[in-house]
Amino acid sequence: MAKKERPRTRRAVPAKEAAAPLRIAGTSQPLLYEINTRPFLRELSAQAGKRITLATIPDAVLDEWADLGFDSVWFLGVWTTGDMGRELARTHAVLGEEYKRVLPDVKTEDIQSSPYAVKAFKVARELGGEAALAKLRARLNSRGIGVILDFVANHTARDADWVAKHPEYYVEGGSDSMNSQPDLFFSAKTARGNKVIAYGRDPMYPAWTDTAQLNIFSREARQALMEQLAGIADRCDGVRCDMAMLLLNDIFARTWGAWAEPSPSVKEEFWKEAITGLRATHPHFLFVAEAYWNREWDLQQLGFDYTYDKVLYDRLLREGAYAAREHLKAELDYQRRCLRFLENHDEQRISRVVQSEEQHYAAAVVLATVPGMKMLYEGQMEGRMSKVPVQLTRWPVEPASERTRLFYGRLLKALQDPVFKEGEWNLGRVKPAWHDNPTWQNFIVSCWHHERQGFRCAVVNYAPQNGQCYAELPAELLVESGVEFRDLLSDAVYVREKSVLESKGMYFDLPAYGFHLFEVENIRK
Repeated sequence: MAKKERPRTRRAVPAKEAAAPLRIAGTSQPLLYEINTRPFLRELSAQAGKRITLATIPDAVLDEWADLGFDSVWFLGVWTTGDMGRELARTHAVLGEEYKRVLPDVKTEDIQSSPYAVKAFKVARELGGEAALAKLRARLNSRGIGVILDFVANHTARDADWVAKHPEYYVEGGSDSMNSQPDLFFSAKTARGNKVIAYGRDPMYPAWTDTAQLNIFSREARQALMEQLAGIADRCDGVRCDMAMLLLNDIFARTWGAWAEPSPSVKEEFWKEAITGLRATHPHFLFVAEAYWNREWDLQQLGFDYTYDKVLYDRLLREGAYAAREHLKAELDYQRRCLRFLENHDEQRISRVVQSEEQHYAAAVVLATVPGMKMLYEGQMEGRMSKVPVQLTRWPVEPASERTRLFYGRLLKALQDPVFKEGEWNLGRVKPAWHDNPTWQNFIVSCWHHERQGFRCAVVNYAPQNGQCYAELPAELLVESGVEFRDLLSDAVYVREKSVLESKGMYFDLPAYGFHLFEVENIRK
């Protein structure tokens, strides 16, 4: 259901030149690329026949990202993890079966700790360390591209220094917790003696046994986290905040209220305090929230620039066009701050879950032409099929789909148009092509307008059968005697009379998962 009541041609610049303004700061519709850093660098190293670090990613790779129009790149998993997390990852029975399914020839050295069991917010030495990150950021910033890194505030690795030195930062259990709830607590040796500390946890799932749960109701823990965030902000252009909704006061209280009471000095939401504090010194720093459970709007109000839009993802893949269109009727202020995706490291590959390549492409056109941030995951543009656990540092070998690569090349080139970067969006109205033809409900139409650059229109028949509809066009478009529709994704060109468009709208008859992305211009006949 729509959240109506509340919202919801560039040149590579050499590093020695002055950095270009970050493109992410100049658009309300940024494009983000997620990289799983450890297998990505390992794959590059195999191709190059030598070790590649963050500092030595080839210029050709960075230039390609710039040419494709990415405004920022999120490097998943650059932080230091610990021996305990690695050992648990290598001995976990369920994960072990998943490793073998994805990578039948998996070796022990292919398995590392989860990147979300962070021991320290320092760049891992095997990736090149802090100096390598600084060099990579300078090279990307010189191309106008920002660097996004993870901020994990809900938990740390079990062998993080804080566990031993500052157990007061964590949720502690009682003396009988290990016996009564062994799936929630572990015993740790600390500077204050043996302590019973909670595992990190999403209350909907089993605890993450390689992590220790921070106590967001602790003033000391909050202050320490904000100091860490300030250190991260000096080294990148934004953060993707892991499981951000878990730190909301009401959710944290429901999850840990039996073991964690708010400190008297904790009077507001952690994210409001953290984001407001950081923006005093880093006013353009970007905050992205991994968010679920219909708490996206709440997190936006606390200062997040963008929040995950899992709802649109689910509706496109499980419910269809009508449900997706209803979601897109939410308030525009909400829509502009949604992060849209078809893939990320937590979801199955889109090429695996759709019925056909046509459905994949149709979904991508929908996602690409609605407001907000759009995210692509490494391998998505090549049609990769395997969802790889984040503990693996090696990808399976998969053939690339040249058709998918060409599709994304055309789509991303079209998205660099200022109309999509700076224009205004409206959800197009559709109506039946004739009586008793319900297929109009399967159409999703997005209209964009830029004062100087004109109109663009995306039309998608998001259904596994042919469909027909009339789409109403904005009145501002119909100022001449004719209108030309030129498809940016194919060679199709249509010319229609103004009078017909005014009386009925633009007629579309599209095959299953058919689509157009039109540049629309008035023409005088």
